[in-house]
Amino acid sequence: MFLRTDHGLELAGGTSALRFGRAPILAAPAAALRGRIESFDWTPDLGAAIGSRDWWRGLASCTALCAALWALSPGWNRPILGSVPAPLDGTALDEARSLSFGASALGGTSGMRLAATSRVVPLADTPERPIVEATATLGGGIAGALERTGVGAGEARQVAALVAGRVDPAELSPGTRLDVTLGRRDTLSQPRPLERLAFRAKFDLALEIVREAGTLRLDARPIAIDHTPLRIRGRVGASLYRAARAAGAPAKAVESYIRTVSGMVPMGQVGQDDRFDLIVEQARAATGEVQLGQLLYAGLEGRRDVRLVRWQADGRIEWLDPKGVGERKGTMMWPVAARISSNFGWRVHPVLGFRRLHKGMDFAAAYGSPIRATTDGRVVAAGRHGGYGNFVKLDHGGGLATGYGHMSRIIVSAGSRVARGQVIGYVGSTGLSTGPHLHYELWKNGVPVNPRSVAFATVQRLDGDELRRFNQLVGRLMGVGAR
Repeated sequence: MFLRTDHGLELAGGTSALRFGRAPILAAPAAALRGRIESFDWTPDLGAAIGSRDWWRGLASCTALCAALWALSPGWNRPILGSVPAPLDGTALDEARSLSFGASALGGTSGMRLAATSRVVPLADTPERPIVEATATLGGGIAGALERTGVGAGEARQVAALVAGRVDPAELSPGTRLDVTLGRRDTLSQPRPLERLAFRAKFDLALEIVREAGTLRLDARPIAIDHTPLRIRGRVGASLYRAARAAGAPAKAVESYIRTVSGMVPMGQVGQDDRFDLIVEQARAATGEVQLGQLLYAGLEGRRDVRLVRWQADGRIEWLDPKGVGERKGTMMWPVAARISSNFGWRVHPVLGFRRLHKGMDFAAAYGSPIRATTDGRVVAAGRHGGYGNFVKLDHGGGLATGYGHMSRIIVSAGSRVARGQVIGYVGSTGLSTGPHLHYELWKNGVPVNPRSVAFATVQRLDGDELRRFNQLVGRLMGVGAR
């Protein structure tokens, strides 16, 4: 039996009913369409199933998208126009700067000032500060530094003359800070007068220039300096350099200590449990500043003990043991920058024409080339000497002596001392010579030896007043306590 309802005709009398209405007939196609849309592949893989229907559909979709992108693009070379704010200047720029944030190092003025408003009334005349305090850095001279701070040229020269009367201007260190106080001036066209100048002229001296009753006066204030040396001790550990630096020794002193000690003990033989002991020059000012100087004592306790004291005499620095005995090791330098034309040994003499021992070496140097002492020594002879022509002989101690022949000119005199590398004369061709050259000889205990084969070692032993002064130095150094 069929019943009419709002949805159409229904079959009554059972658990289910058949509907013949509009809604049931349209529901099936909509569901099928929804399923097809959901299962539809919008992005097919163009690398798979090439040539299939889905592949061609994906290629068409990709081509359409690329064409749409090309059509909607503004162009590849045309810029995209946008709104550009108008540049600020004048009051608007000042106001923008005051409200913006920026680094002071780059010129930012954040929070420093605000732009003037309509309530600001400009002053016809601005009163000056009665006192201006400034700082300057010493460069080329006192006068130039003061002029840069606003001091007049005449007054700056007057101050420089006052300072030069107390301290040599060459002793003033560049970079010294000058504290300057300038006073009131009568008119704006005049430079401010100097009221006070204070600076550290030397480590032990402070200078101050003040104006009293219109006149500049110099006050020198000496600074008390304590010259007690600095002594540092410690265990070598894994690294001698790092251990000494960690104990407070300055880098240059540690480097000097290692060079000095390594001449007696190779660094590879220094053990980790060895103890280093070094003493350094120290100047401590009453104002608190400290300056460290040269290494004075180098000590090492361990597998091999080393005790060396720095001693300076006759412009030469030696490292001696506490008894005043030291050993110098080294090699001799060539006396002239030239090629060797004849070596040590037997040869036929170019002038005499017979075979005999050539007791030295000949250097084929140009006429007038400088001749230098091969190492430190004392001039024992300087003048004409037979076939050697103009000849100089140096005594180097320890049985070593050197001779220099055929010179064109001698510039040292007998009895004087010369240092390694010092010019003693010039190349010539005096005596038995066929051309300008230097004949160089080396004697060991009076016997000529080959200069190429000699490495020398001389022992120095102090005596007399020099030994007494050295003992006083050792006593002072050994009395210094470690930090």
